Amino acid sequence: MSVRYTINLSCASKDCNREFEKKDLYVCDYCFGPLEAKYDYEKIKDDLSIDKIVSREKNMWRYKELLPLDGPPTVGFDVGYTPFIKAKNLAKELGVKELYIKNDGVNHPSLSFKDRVVSVALSKAKELGFKTVGCASTGNLANSVSAQAAAAGLESFIFIPSNLEESKIIGTSIYGSNVIAVNGNYDEVNRLCTEILGNHNWGFVNINLRAYYSEGSKTVGYEIIEQLGWKAPKHIVVCMASGSLLTKIYKSVKEFENLGFVEANGTKIYGVQAEGCSPISTAVKNNWETFKPVKPNTIVKSLAIGNPADGINAINLLTSIDSYAEDATDDEIIEAMVLLAETEGIFTETAGGVTLAGAKKLIESGRIPNDESIVLVITGNGLKTQEPLVNKISKPFIIEPRMESFNKIFN
Repeated sequence: MSVRYTINLSCASKDCNREFEKKDLYVCDYCFGPLEAKYDYEKIKDDLSIDKIVSREKNMWRYKELLPLDGPPTVGFDVGYTPFIKAKNLAKELGVKELYIKNDGVNHPSLSFKDRVVSVALSKAKELGFKTVGCASTGNLANSVSAQAAAAGLESFIFIPSNLEESKIIGTSIYGSNVIAVNGNYDEVNRLCTEILGNHNWGFVNINLRAYYSEGSKTVGYEIIEQLGWKAPKHIVVCMASGSLLTKIYKSVKEFENLGFVEANGTKIYGVQAEGCSPISTAVKNNWETFKPVKPNTIVKSLAIGNPADGINAINLLTSIDSYAEDATDDEIIEAMVLLAETEGIFTETAGGVTLAGAKKLIESGRIPNDESIVLVITGNGLKTQEPLVNKISKPFIIEPRMESFNKIFN
């Protein structure tokens, strides 16, 4: 990438907007708000077109001008361009006219949307000269950092809550990372990582590289628009942990509108959380300007962040566009996982159950009209979180290896 499209970093907090150099910085030193990349959109408009995007390889880097690197990407060339499915069976069940599923549960290499943000973060880490990377994670990020760091030749340190699902621990350790399980929740793990960062010159993807990392989520939105035939949907529903995915997908829609790639369609985005960890949705429902941190108590460990880094920005966004947030109980989440599997053949993790369960409530309440286009973003694969389904789905029929045994049940 010979032309640099990222100008600097700027504070994303309302009424601040202070600017910073493109270094491994993650928080405004004035208001402590999160930093995000600032782009030269006029230069991008001159150099990028729909035809150019379409001519490129079908991966997330087809939108590279809108991602915060100063050089060419070096990680994640098989990430992105995941399936976009017209969900006719599920639409019928929900009583809606036009429903789509963006399925990042089959992303490469670790079966979640986190492969996108990690590709950007590790490419930037290499650009900044880091040899060691790390993260604090509730599971999916751990899988992706360990996998992509191994492929990129980087040493990695992965910090997780000690009660994480065994399948996600295995899916991290297999790549040879240094995996550290901490007796605490995600917020405590993240706090420890921030302290460790003070003593080690490491690139923590969701701490000192967060301003770059979070931009990778925009590629979900770009792909939705492209796969919908260069048209923005009316409604997008996404699960929330930190709140970053929600804000970045919406940002991607506005960027494509401003670049003239798509006509404005009044797109609204909605966030959903698990009831047992719902600081953002609780704040939105109560018209609070900020959220109250909570101690997570939910089966949805991948969303169990009680003190979300982008929570205030998510609240501000949802309020500014007159949108809404929902939450779902553990039972509703499992029911939604089963419904998605039985109608569309998609096995999602618990976070995807959160998205569908919340969408169902938003449709039933009339907040999302049933005659407009709706996209559900599925962020991870169900093979990673099978434990919550034990004793919740039907058991196999057990028969003897004889025809009469089969006929006793099915004749």
